[in-house]
Amino acid sequence: MKQKTEQEAYLTLAALCAQSEHCQWEMTEKMLRWEIPDEAQTRIMDRLIKERYVDDERFARAFVKDKVRYNKWGRRKVEQALWVKHIDETIRQQVLDEVDDEEYLRILRPLLQQKRKSTKATSDYELKGKLVKFAISRGFTMDVIRQCINVTDEDEFLE
Repeated sequence: MKQKTEQEAYLTLAALCAQSEHCQWEMTEKMLRWEIPDEAQTRIMDRLIKERYVDDERFARAFVKDKVRYNKWGRRKVEQALWVKHIDETIRQQVLDEVDDEEYLRILRPLLQQKRKSTKATSDYELKGKLVKFAISRGFTMDVIRQCINVTDEDEFLE
């Protein structure tokens, strides 16, 4: 692969950021793969931030919204994905706190209804255990899971 110049790297990254949201860490990873020198990486990143192509808070908001609404992820899974992308702790907490528990409940209830139909269990205890395990794997917290599973009337669960 031909080595990119600083200007080529900047233009490529700016075009990428103009198409969709990206965080600083993703841009740095790309520059490392292109073997851009450290000083040039710093200059490019400063310019991308100054020109508002890259904004970790804006990225985090879009990321959380997409993962919760479209991928139906819970808070824990989204939080872990943001951590993997090296989003600052204060930004992570602030953006995740903007999503209220009601939204998680609106997402988890239909998921559990669907899972309940396809889950084979010999007892209610086993069924609840499997549903809890499923919800945890989707990243939902126990308090949200309890609100969905600890329903005494099955008709109420199905609503």
